[in-house]
Amino acid sequence: MNIYLNGKVIHVADSTTLTELLLEMDYSGKRIAVEINQEIIPRSEHNTHRLKSDDRVEVVHAIGGG
Repeated sequence: MNIYLNGKVIHVADSTTLTELLLEMDYSGKRIAVEINQEIIPRSEHNTHRLKSDDRVEVVHAIGGG
């Protein structure tokens, strides 16, 4: 199925979880926030949240600085 990740169309397997997507896109272990269809998804739900066709996923990661 196709989803939108940060504005770009990508293909993922049916019933992919948010955690699986983040691992595949190398976001694992990074400080990020995830929004799907304009709704923030808490980290506690990443393992159980299954993506649907045409979902619009936005991933924002924190960058440290000083």
